[in-house]
Amino acid sequence: MSKIEELRRRKEKILKGGGAKRIEAQHEKGKLTARERLNLLFDAGTFVELDAFVIHRSTNFNMAETEAPGEGVVTGYGMVDDRLVYAFAQDFTVLGGSLGEYHAEKIVKVQDNALKVGAPVVGLNDSGGARIQEGVNALSGFGKIFYRNTISSGVIPQISAIMGPCAGGAVYSPAITDFVFMVDKTSQMFITGPQVIKTVTGEDVSAEQLGGAMTHNSISGVAHFMASDDEDCIAQIRNLLSYLPSNNMEIPPAYGTDDDLNRLIPELDTFIPDNPNKPYDVYDVIHKLADNNELCDVQPHYAKNMVTCFIRLNGQTVGVIANQPKVLAGCLDIDASDKAARFIRRCDAFNIPILNIVDVPGFLPGTGQEYGGIIRHGAKMLYAYSEATVPKVTLITRKAYGGAYIGMCNKELGADMVFAWPTAEIAVMGPEGAANIVFKNDIKNADDPVAKRQEKIEDYKNRFANPYKAAEMGYVDDVVEPSTTRPRLVSAFDMLASKRQSLPAKKHGNIPL
Repeated sequence: MSKIEELRRRKEKILKGGGAKRIEAQHEKGKLTARERLNLLFDAGTFVELDAFVIHRSTNFNMAETEAPGEGVVTGYGMVDDRLVYAFAQDFTVLGGSLGEYHAEKIVKVQDNALKVGAPVVGLNDSGGARIQEGVNALSGFGKIFYRNTISSGVIPQISAIMGPCAGGAVYSPAITDFVFMVDKTSQMFITGPQVIKTVTGEDVSAEQLGGAMTHNSISGVAHFMASDDEDCIAQIRNLLSYLPSNNMEIPPAYGTDDDLNRLIPELDTFIPDNPNKPYDVYDVIHKLADNNELCDVQPHYAKNMVTCFIRLNGQTVGVIANQPKVLAGCLDIDASDKAARFIRRCDAFNIPILNIVDVPGFLPGTGQEYGGIIRHGAKMLYAYSEATVPKVTLITRKAYGGAYIGMCNKELGADMVFAWPTAEIAVMGPEGAANIVFKNDIKNADDPVAKRQEKIEDYKNRFANPYKAAEMGYVDDVVEPSTTRPRLVSAFDMLASKRQSLPAKKHGNIPL
């Protein structure tokens, strides 16, 4: 056999992973293999594999006789929409994708190389966890990965896809990364599994209930996207990458659009209900403003009173943070504050301008919120907005009351431009509550307290339930016709494209985590 034939034979064996039976078992679970996933992620023919011949060095528990092609993980780089991306995909057909010392070293090399050249990293996780036979060496490998996740944070985009089991210490690498995808019904994440929980606490819970895709997308907030299957997951990752720059020294790629930047939206002129307590769907506003009505929704199932998404305006990526009047009247609460704060910091790290769409009556009241630390969690938003140096534009559509008005990025928190619709109400609180306090004695001493109270409510509305007082004071830059909002936003972000702002020199701030 020639040396070339020997090389081909060895590579062919590696390409088969754990063998035909295990590949078939993977497919029967509705899952693709590691290599099939990478072939979908990268542009056709561009994937270059690294370290295919790496093997483990373990000799404990019969490991010396155990073959693990590719060491249970496929690593390399390639092009996604003609842009360089690094990736690793754990191979469940080889020792259950378990992480050993050299499995980790392969991942670490991908992380180091991506950081050197300024390219995103995509991790496709499908693993039984730490390789028990390798003991502390496996744990050391996890530590190396976590460290690099942290050092790379805010420098290159890091995306994790959970495409099978991900348990124990393994979950912390995805948790540190910027975005987490999960596949419905075939992926789970948890620190301790159902059996351990039942033994320790007596709770009886299934793996899907404990750590399935919907659990982490809707309840815990650990995950940001949910896919129906592996193909859908990969397609969503490719779409997300199109909104992101390759690193923190670049801006997101611009895309040509046939959507007129001067497009007017007449239906917005009558969009806000006359009744201030009647809800509407803020997604309708976002879709109408965005190029071709398209958006990339981040955490759509979690803290639904807050919308965080990416859109394009005249081909440029913009991050949107919007109150959702349909849910909890758009109030800010613990989960919404966390969701928004993390999104703000992602946008700022990767030079993505921020659009805030405000319709917020306040922070959600109640002992549950206060005991849960709404003060600390709400402060995260204030901190994130104040620290962000990217262009920030705020659009007030209706209510902007009290501390929540500040929390949604007013002038003092660094908004570069503030627009308001004629329906905007900017005040310390709503007219009903304000009348009870400001005109308490007038109402109390009136011959007809009910009529007097209504009179004072109308008085307060006339003074403050509009955007003009704030505009007179310069807190609002312009009151705009809703139909003209899109061209005004495009103009504002175009004007702010050259914005330069520096923060005081420091090791890092101390965000109220």
